[in-house]
Amino acid sequence: NVPTIETKPDAEYLYWIGCQSSYDARSREVVRAMISIMRKAQISFAILGKTEKCSGEPVRRLGEEGRFQQLALENIEVMQQHGIRKIVTHCAHCFNTIKNEYPGLGGNYEVMHHTQFLKSLVQEGRLTIEGGKFKGKRITFHDPCYLGRANKVYEAPRDLLRKLEVELIEMKRCKSKGFCCGAGGAQMFKEPEPGNKDVNIERTEEALEIKPEVIAAGCPFCNTMMTDGVKNKEQEDNVAVMDVAEMIASAADL
Repeated sequence: NVPTIETKPDAEYLYWIGCQSSYDARSREVVRAMISIMRKAQISFAILGKTEKCSGEPVRRLGEEGRFQQLALENIEVMQQHGIRKIVTHCAHCFNTIKNEYPGLGGNYEVMHHTQFLKSLVQEGRLTIEGGKFKGKRITFHDPCYLGRANKVYEAPRDLLRKLEVELIEMKRCKSKGFCCGAGGAQMFKEPEPGNKDVNIERTEEALEIKPEVIAAGCPFCNTMMTDGVKNKEQEDNVAVMDVAEMIASAADL
């Protein structure tokens, strides 16, 4: 029962779903968490539904510039038809692309990563966060490259986690010195070159060194890569990988 922009043309926010959460069952849990939170906060939102195409980020990183521009222009045309001005997305790759790369093709929007958006709801008093089941737990946050180093958004996700009253601990490489999960540059869709250590394994090892109970993520790519890393280390019974929105929704029993 999620409205599309066709059925709710006066929606204040467009919630951009992204490819990973359209096709990956695990990533869809993040979407469900966000929808439950937005409904609780009485946010006026809609999605594009079947008219949403890939943002084009992976193909541009692979060098398919023409294909990127085709996808971007098709998305921009659809959003212009519906007068879209404000966009919320939980994918750091979509966030960076729509925010910073679509303007060059005529697509100018107010784009917010979901952690920025959720923090704004807390500040406005539209969303109340309590620790619940995460209170006192050891949590570390993995900075998505396109959220952190590319857009200098470091504190929004951490501020939300602190609202959950967790014990927030940092990996040795974090914030401006963060380390990729291994999915960037379209590496998500291919195996690493022979002889190289898997980046997600190296990053997972860094996380496990500080013995967290939850590795918090802010991007579906990061979520997938860190989950695979935890499974590789056979620690899935001891360490959970969860998006910040999932943690908030879970703590609030949404």
